[in-house]
Amino acid sequence: PGIYVCAKCGHELFSSRAKYEHSSPWPAFTETIHEDSVSKRKERPGALKVSCGKCGHGLGHEFLNDGPKRGQSRF
Repeated sequence: PGIYVCAKCGHELFSSRAKYEHSSPWPAFTETIHEDSVSKRKERPGALKVSCGKCGHGLGHEFLNDGPKRGQSRF
């Protein structure tokens, strides 16, 4: 339980309350902890490149409509 932060600058990204089990080997989250936790840019259809909202450190992707509920995204 707790808050997941950027490894580079410590900016708050995700809460453990938004974490869920997914077939991916990486931690999966349904939402960010703050509106400005991450910045996003379109990378390909269905996926956005995600970076820390404070320092720009690469965090991976947001996969659209791949969350645990219909219409949710997965970070």
